[in-house]
Amino acid sequence: MIVSTPLTPAVFAILLSLAGGDRHGYAMMKDARAPEGGGIAMGPGTLYGTLERLMRDNLVVETDTSDNERRRYYRLTDAGRLALEAELNRMDSALAAARQRGLLPQGGRS
Repeated sequence: MIVSTPLTPAVFAILLSLAGGDRHGYAMMKDARAPEGGGIAMGPGTLYGTLERLMRDNLVVETDTSDNERRRYYRLTDAGRLALEAELNRMDSALAAARQRGLLPQGGRS
């Protein structure tokens, strides 16, 4: 499956969260709220609807891991990692262009 960029903020935040390892829904929502995780507030409807689409597109899979009968864990697939890398490369190019145009400081975080 080829995923086009740019990714939606919810998709980006979920894939970025799962790049750190298997996560359950609440952990992904918490990661997404952090500035380094995308800085977005995502409710359960957005999270689980997006996860369903990501599983359908083979970017994420549900694991067999469970520490609680109500808690489901998810894992990034190889295709999901490639989609995340493509988005990060797109963002990196956009930031380089912004720096070249003097919109951001050179060589560092803004």
